[in-house]
Amino acid sequence: MSKVLTQKQVDQYREYGYLVNLPRIFTDDEVVAMRQGCDQLLGLLKPGETSKEIREWHETSRFLYDVCMNDRILDYVEGLIGPNFYMWASNFFIKDAHTRETVGWHQDSFYWPLEPIKSCTVWIAFTDTSPDNGAMQVIPGTHNKGLAKHYRSKSTNSVLTLELGEKTVDTSKAVDICLQPGEISIHDDKLIHGSSANTSDRPRIGLSVRYSPCDVKCDLNINPHFKTYHCRGTDRYRHNTVGEVPTKQFGRLYRDHLNVEESDYEDQVKTDWP
Repeated sequence: MSKVLTQKQVDQYREYGYLVNLPRIFTDDEVVAMRQGCDQLLGLLKPGETSKEIREWHETSRFLYDVCMNDRILDYVEGLIGPNFYMWASNFFIKDAHTRETVGWHQDSFYWPLEPIKSCTVWIAFTDTSPDNGAMQVIPGTHNKGLAKHYRSKSTNSVLTLELGEKTVDTSKAVDICLQPGEISIHDDKLIHGSSANTSDRPRIGLSVRYSPCDVKCDLNINPHFKTYHCRGTDRYRHNTVGEVPTKQFGRLYRDHLNVEESDYEDQVKTDWP
């Protein structure tokens, strides 16, 4: 087990499904460079595209790949999901000032055609996050109930189309994940979470990065583009395609993205509660 986490922190993650109050990962200078790198990637978007398109660009951008593979982050991930794991996904969640966009209540693992379900997400703050600029909110302990049924929303400001039903989420128990630039939070892939609109005068920028133990396998019938990037330990399973480390500092990815949401596969996801 990684030595950077105490047993109390590991126990907290197991009980509540998330971890915060970790030492800052990136320095002020590194955060400045990260913001500049984000701007470089945004500059590669075509007219009409939004920041939501910057998804899995770690496959084509060495800048983004290096952020995702930061050793200090990997130390924490190792302490939570074990010594043998890979990174496979990244995407920006950017809310401009005074935007109406939200992220509906959901569980990450409902979207992913992965088995077994035991991955984690690291949320990297490129800016500060607080309730007024749409910080992520979590419902502690909900990861222990398993997967809940998600429904395709017809009228919502959410950037997601698959959300949990209103009766599924007890919002009175929601906790704001407030971070300073350069800090991270980590959450279990079954933890219920979401975020509200940004009503402030400043942007909220975060990068979500997904990590899985090496025994986790993707259903390539749903997502044939799935690629892994080995982080630590040994992959004795070799279930998944291994991606090539990018050489270009800022490059974009051109392809259709596929997951449970985009493949209209939600009715076939096995759930534990309605």
